[in-house]
Amino acid sequence: MSALASAFDPSGSSNFVVYWGQSSAGSQGRLADYCRDSTVDVVALAFLYQFPSTKLDFSSACKSTFPGSDLLHCPDMAADIKYCQSQGKIVILSMGGAAGAYGFGSDSDAQSYADTMWDTFFGGSSSQRPFDDAVLDGVDLDIEGGATSGYAAFVSRLRSHFTSGGGKQYYVTAAPQCPFPDAMLGSTLNSAWIDMVFVQFYNNFCGLDAYPQGFNYDTWDQWATSQAVNKNVKVYIGAPGSQSAAGRGYIDATQLNSIVNDIRGKYSSFGGVMTWDASQALGSGGSSASGTWGGIVSSNLKSSGGGSGGGSGGAQPNVSTAVDSGVSASVSETDSASESPSASTNAQLRRRRR
Repeated sequence: MSALASAFDPSGSSNFVVYWGQSSAGSQGRLADYCRDSTVDVVALAFLYQFPSTKLDFSSACKSTFPGSDLLHCPDMAADIKYCQSQGKIVILSMGGAAGAYGFGSDSDAQSYADTMWDTFFGGSSSQRPFDDAVLDGVDLDIEGGATSGYAAFVSRLRSHFTSGGGKQYYVTAAPQCPFPDAMLGSTLNSAWIDMVFVQFYNNFCGLDAYPQGFNYDTWDQWATSQAVNKNVKVYIGAPGSQSAAGRGYIDATQLNSIVNDIRGKYSSFGGVMTWDASQALGSGGSSASGTWGGIVSSNLKSSGGGSGGGSGGAQPNVSTAVDSGVSASVSETDSASESPSASTNAQLRRRRR
């Protein structure tokens, strides 16, 4: 399969998004293993679980740190990121999760941290970059605790870097839970330019297991078309990749495909499917993924249409008007050594919101 055939399409409806890094099934393949065919279009690295102190956790995939620091240094992941990008995928960094300690005290703090993020993960420069010269494609807000303030200001400042960053296309995504408005991100979603929302349609009354009566995709479509700053924002159906990936809301691939086909036929806002997580949905990735839950879901997305439609969900906004910032390749073995969160914290991270 060529890189062109597997390329992420920001305005399409056939994208398959996976969170990778927490090995929630107990084991996971290398990042590159999930990018070797057309199954996956977007990889969200999970997680940047503490900020503004910048602490990362990717389970056993990276343990090395910079000398005299607890900041992870992940050269093997850097090589994998570049490989995934060479295959037409985008790789974004997910901030937050269920077990992290994070948040901003003020808009000023949020803007300052956006500067740090730009230098550490994107097109800026820093003496300590976890992924060396690999440049990520964007950021995901998976905010499930802490203060709600500052995120619109964070997005606005980061977008100002993105638009002056030499022409590379960057994305800002969010992963709200399905009850509307989202308790943590509701105000941010109404005031910041967001390209994609990966709505968690599980662990709640409005999830996939409540389809059709209680399933509230229509509410999120109405938000996308009437309240969102970016009127071309894409709404994704978020689904657990196995029965053990969530407390409730798992449905089998055949059921999900039926819902996807129904929703895609009704709503132009539909962008694809997000799943937690790669290890649950696709096993170890690679050639073994074709018969998995994720492989079946992705195949349906790509075989039943879903090309470009409407405007580009990833089009860059005019930062000054889109957001009021005052509103609240060869791959080697994985890195090893040094410090990481406690075992209990790791377990909580792997459970994430599920």
